[in-house]
Amino acid sequence: DFTMNKIHDRYIKNPVALDLKSKMVFIGGPRQVGKTTLALSCLSDPNTRSPAYLNWDDISDRSKLLQGELPSNEKIIILDEIHKFARWRNLVKGFFDKNKGKISFLITGSARLDYYSKGRDSLQGRYHYYRLHPFSLREMNVEPTKNVLDLFLRFGGFPEPLFRAEEKFWRRWQKERLQRVIYDDIRDLETVKEISLLELLASELPNRVGSPLSVKNLKELLQVAHETVDRWLNIFERMYYCFRIPPYGPPKVRAVKKEQKLYLWDWSLIEEDGLRFENFVASQLLKYCQFIEDTEGYRMELRFLRDTDKREVDFVVIKDGKPEFAVECKTGEKDISSSIHYFKERTQIPKFYQVHQGQKDYEKNDIRVLPLITFCKELNMP
Repeated sequence: DFTMNKIHDRYIKNPVALDLKSKMVFIGGPRQVGKTTLALSCLSDPNTRSPAYLNWDDISDRSKLLQGELPSNEKIIILDEIHKFARWRNLVKGFFDKNKGKISFLITGSARLDYYSKGRDSLQGRYHYYRLHPFSLREMNVEPTKNVLDLFLRFGGFPEPLFRAEEKFWRRWQKERLQRVIYDDIRDLETVKEISLLELLASELPNRVGSPLSVKNLKELLQVAHETVDRWLNIFERMYYCFRIPPYGPPKVRAVKKEQKLYLWDWSLIEEDGLRFENFVASQLLKYCQFIEDTEGYRMELRFLRDTDKREVDFVVIKDGKPEFAVECKTGEKDISSSIHYFKERTQIPKFYQVHQGQKDYEKNDIRVLPLITFCKELNMP
């Protein structure tokens, strides 16, 4: 049983607070992942009625911003969803340069804020960018047990459905969220004529998780051009609806080069247990990579390893161009995958893990088999 008062501050709160002393902070992430709640928690009065909170979707807030009026005597000002304004960067640049040292600016949005800049990035050097992920096992102020993991797998990591943990609420929340992503966010930011086809694509993506993504198959399903499907997938990525990971091609392996695998930011949409677990692990690893990238500045990549004979290890984490470790997911406590043995002999990947939902924890030939809960704890995942 989770309640909000049992929850720690979100995992990026301290680094955000530190960065606000010298720069603007941008927080991007999926709709309803908790960006506004996190931003408000940085204020002395953490509620949406605070004069320091200005939302572009609110008409009176919008008119104040366009007239250059900011609330007085506020040390931190939150600008929510302002990226929906075409010239938002120049507006924000003006606010920041004029009030430097007096006011900190925290800017949030349910889309990739680093993408929605027209032309050159006029804010370069003035901000740090964070990506806020759904809750993870380590973020909860409870002992991560098998029951907690089951709850996460069933309801996802978005605050509302996770804390309610009710089937009916989850279903309604999913439906409303998708409508708002497509009919509010995408319509505000992108030019898409066949917007109803986006709904069809969104409902099809959970069926494509974990296997190499064929744009050709999607093109045939939707009856549109290859470029159109590709563009729509890019839009869904910019809205933090899904993400794709590329293959890793080490020198001595005939690795696939072009195929990509697709995963969702909300793994609870996937029906098949094994694939849902794999997506959950993908989400934890992406969160780990992006946290290190956003707070420490290392170049982190999440990839997969697959050769032309279809041997595969689910994930490889790469730091500044060098592989750190590889992870294979199994729903049960199975023997070590033969692909792990194969790639261990032929690659420079220093550590291989096989994670599962059971209890077994052992090491054999430098390959560690362990419960996902233990893996997240030992890697100090956010």
